[in-house]
Amino acid sequence: MKIKSFFLPALILLGLALAACGPSSPTSINVSPQPFQRTITVSGTGLVTLTPDIAYINIGVQTQDASATVAMTQNNTSAQAVIAVLKAAGVADKDIQTTNFSIYPQQQYDNNGKMTGIIYMVQNTVYVTVRDLNTLGSLLDSSVTAGANSINSITFDVADKTSALSQARLAAVAEAHKQAVELTGASGVSLGDVQTISYYDSTPPVAVQYDRAAMSVAGNSVPVQAGSMQITTTVTIVYALK
Repeated sequence: MKIKSFFLPALILLGLALAACGPSSPTSINVSPQPFQRTITVSGTGLVTLTPDIAYINIGVQTQDASATVAMTQNNTSAQAVIAVLKAAGVADKDIQTTNFSIYPQQQYDNNGKMTGIIYMVQNTVYVTVRDLNTLGSLLDSSVTAGANSINSITFDVADKTSALSQARLAAVAEAHKQAVELTGASGVSLGDVQTISYYDSTPPVAVQYDRAAMSVAGNSVPVQAGSMQITTTVTIVYALK
């Protein structure tokens, strides 16, 4: 009798535990559908024209010789002379940065395809920031006279475009809003709140090519005109409709 009374409560507890582990009834969540929101999408463009006040130039010295030592010595001499005239023109040390220095052999061949020797090519290029555009023409003249024979291009830019970007963005938003007001007024609906807004700034610098042939007459300053550049901002706004 004692043994039976021991197993009976145990069987009852086991049954309760199994019942608790059994499958539960599914739970449902009701989500109310959002009401359809009518919208209108418009885009506006803001344009600001600026006069460049800074220029970036790649100025290089290329030398070659059958002797690597001679080619490098000549290159170093000319490169140091170019840097000296840049500094004399008022270019700060921080605005002269070496971007390339290389030396490599170049095989020479005759008309029959037979190799006749090796020429060593040495290149030294500095990236120069010119903050006084009034000195740009004479600076190029002096650089070439000092030994520069590789001036790839001149890029004009504006050092601080913060205010111009702000003006372009405000003008773009105003243009987009004007379009939205005109379209909703013509359609007989009312303009609601802004749902989304996105914008894209375009500030391309102005690049010009520099041709050494333009300096064929010694002592004549190269005529370099900075011209103008444009900053463009495009804004896209989505408005709700009432």
